[in-house]
Amino acid sequence: MKKIFAVILAIFFISNISYSKNIKEAYFAGGCFWCVEEFFEKTKGVEEVISGYSGGELENPTYKQVTYENTGHFETAKIIYDANIIKYKELLDLYWKNIDPFDSLGQFCDKGLSYRSVAFYKNQKEKKEIENSIKNIEKRFEGKKVVTFIRQFKKFYPAEDYHQNYYQEKFMNYLLYKKACGREETLEKIWKN
Repeated sequence: MKKIFAVILAIFFISNISYSKNIKEAYFAGGCFWCVEEFFEKTKGVEEVISGYSGGELENPTYKQVTYENTGHFETAKIIYDANIIKYKELLDLYWKNIDPFDSLGQFCDKGLSYRSVAFYKNQKEKKEIENSIKNIEKRFEGKKVVTFIRQFKKFYPAEDYHQNYYQEKFMNYLLYKKACGREETLEKIWKN
């Protein structure tokens, strides 16, 4: 009996070592955080996405403050991911394909500072990856300039509960919003090649 227990314990220990996760966080603003949350949550290796605010100085901002006041915050998604499954560069590539990096006024039908696109970096390696990816996009789209901000990540504030998982919780409202905003059609035009 002791041998069987020892074998089971050894298998459990080995399997936990081989399946340990490498959890990291990335932060991207791409207009409506409901939409950013949706496309990242459907990505293999992404553990969770939280809608919130980042980039400004005001502590614990509300949606109303971020949208209608000059807080300096952007609607931002916190992406919690397993770096053993998906790398930061892959998240960055996915991010670009789900925003309009050439829109200086916001994203799709949402205009204003809080809806501008921002790739936040937590270290110099991430900053370099963002800068290189922008160079590649501008090379691909000759004559167009990427206007997405590159900002050092400082602090993230989760949005109000009713914003979390909105695309699931309020599915029909979300679909109507997304369709009316023309997000998918615009993305198709930009990234079809």
